[in-house]
Amino acid sequence: MAAAAPGSELDPECRAAARPLLTDLYQATMALGYWRAGRAREVAEFELFFRRCPFGGAFTLAAGLRDCVRFLRTFRLRDADVQFLASVLPPDTEPAFFEHLRALDCSEVPLLQVSGPLLVVQLLETPLLCLVSYASLVATNAARLRLIAGPKKRLLEMGLRRAQGPDGGLTASTYSYLGGFDATSNVLAGQLRGVPVAGTLAHSFVTSFAGTEVPPDPMLAPATGEGPRVDLTVQVEVWLERVCTHLGLGVQEPHRGERAAFVAYALAFPRAFQGLLDSYCVQRSGLPNFLAVALALGTLGYRASGVRLDSGDLLQQAQEVRGVLRATAAQFQVPWLESIPIAVSNNIDEEELARLAQEDSEVDVIGIGTSLVTCPQQPSLGCVYKLVAVGGQPRMKLTEDAEKLTLPGAKAAFRLLSSDGSLLLDLLQLAEEPPPQAGRELKVWPKGAQELMTVRPARVEPLLQLWVQQGQLCEPLPSLAKSRTLVQQSLSRLSPAHRWLESPELCQVALSEQLQALVDRLKAECPA
Repeated sequence: MAAAAPGSELDPECRAAARPLLTDLYQATMALGYWRAGRAREVAEFELFFRRCPFGGAFTLAAGLRDCVRFLRTFRLRDADVQFLASVLPPDTEPAFFEHLRALDCSEVPLLQVSGPLLVVQLLETPLLCLVSYASLVATNAARLRLIAGPKKRLLEMGLRRAQGPDGGLTASTYSYLGGFDATSNVLAGQLRGVPVAGTLAHSFVTSFAGTEVPPDPMLAPATGEGPRVDLTVQVEVWLERVCTHLGLGVQEPHRGERAAFVAYALAFPRAFQGLLDSYCVQRSGLPNFLAVALALGTLGYRASGVRLDSGDLLQQAQEVRGVLRATAAQFQVPWLESIPIAVSNNIDEEELARLAQEDSEVDVIGIGTSLVTCPQQPSLGCVYKLVAVGGQPRMKLTEDAEKLTLPGAKAAFRLLSSDGSLLLDLLQLAEEPPPQAGRELKVWPKGAQELMTVRPARVEPLLQLWVQQGQLCEPLPSLAKSRTLVQQSLSRLSPAHRWLESPELCQVALSEQLQALVDRLKAECPA
């Protein structure tokens, strides 16, 4: 059976693409205004950018390219879309305008510098901002959390139930992986986007068992597949007595229902058994019950995959649990037991993550939900989409708020690197200027500076790449995993001062002499 072509309506990802009417009404009213003015097909250029890095940091991960490409390649106003617009626009709107809308597509729009017919590229403003802003925000948030956790901790995104609706949940799961998380609990993100998925069991599974349940088939074969099947429930009870004696507990103390839940889960997943320890009491119930099941599995050649803590002082409990695991491993001569992963979750924010990332924390896996997907420190990135040229002539927004001033003209962007690969600065210049050359001295205007600066980059990398032209992909989009690797490489180029999460050194952006001269000229031409 042939696979669906990327960009076709049979492609599962394209079926999930944003629809053309995911926009603000004023985009449609401006479209009508352009059409009535005879300017609908006039070539225009817009740029999508942000003004300030989120969370008080010094970097932002640009994300959402795949979503934008999918949207552009499926962009077409259907009859029902046009009929709805006709119902909300003035009733005397000429029918020829709606026929024009029916013929629109994005065959002339590159990303994310957007150029094409003025009417079309204006209509793209809101959906592109929607697709890029949150994706970039959550990817940046994930990258910050990864920097706090360090490279060794395994980070799981598990915020679907806290996300702002299903689309927000899918976006968060996708782009937290891009930002450095290892997996998600969101199965749809695995199906549609290829994000690794992970998950085991919740407290409801544990508390649903009373301990009187009898498994229909308690027999389990050895991991090698050779030898007789063994009644796991019987083996667990044997091990429970030994574990309780070792821990100084009465055999009646560990909760029967919890143990029955662990046995049921172990029978279903003997090669991936994990114990959720805090449904009742970690030390007097969850941990001994887990050990009894894990050791019973061990006699059959299986190794438990870990334990999880979801309440209380996670750092202290992880250290205490590790101590018990080590002592039990030594007591029963099962060395693998002492190093099984300890996972934690429960409203973990940046401060708590910093505690759990300590060298002696004994935590291996950290699940983060709410503080990742809702971005509570800053819920919006504030991307903007501004006109920079019409008919080949530069346009500039001059405003009484200096921060909202825009840079005119179609531009190129380059990253200038030192000989060791670290970041010197990012350079913006007019598209028609020759690109900077490695090893050659270059004079630039750092943004906000009053005088020129001289730099000599050892390496120069273009930051803008043409992805869609005449409605076709110029080259295959990189996989999400490859993009994730690129993100980590880019972050590694930042200096330690750039990666500080509080009061960081800002990454420098500079303008070429020619671009700065254009800005000064347009400012001077503006009436006082």
